[in-house]
Amino acid sequence: MREAAGPYAVAATRCVFGLLFFCHGSAGFFDLPKMPVNGGTTELTAWPAGPAAVIQIVGGALLMLGLGTRTAALVCSGSMAYAYFDVHQPTALWPIQNGGEDAAVFCWSFLLLAFTGPGALSVDGLLRRRGIAGPDRKTSRAAPYPR
Repeated sequence: MREAAGPYAVAATRCVFGLLFFCHGSAGFFDLPKMPVNGGTTELTAWPAGPAAVIQIVGGALLMLGLGTRTAALVCSGSMAYAYFDVHQPTALWPIQNGGEDAAVFCWSFLLLAFTGPGALSVDGLLRRRGIAGPDRKTSRAAPYPR
């Protein structure tokens, strides 16, 4: 029973973390949803907050859909590693001291998804079942035309 439920647990984790990451980016970029403490919206050209918000919105959406999951998760993990070491870690060593718990949890969760893949109920899985090669799928070495 546990083995059968595993892909669905991975899919639920992927969707939840994707939604949280998407909301994190949209709160910073569009101020939606409204946050009680927010320094205002981020401009696209502001470094590193602008590109980070774009990664959060696009990466979160891709993870929720399960499209390009491994690549999206790896990019999202890297952005959170950068956020942790550039923003949080210089102020104190431990995440509990420097406010970097969210960045650390997102980073490691996305890294795990980069290795496990999308799980069940994903666009990647649908494309794989239909035989359409995606960025996360190895293509077969079949001849391009019959001989």
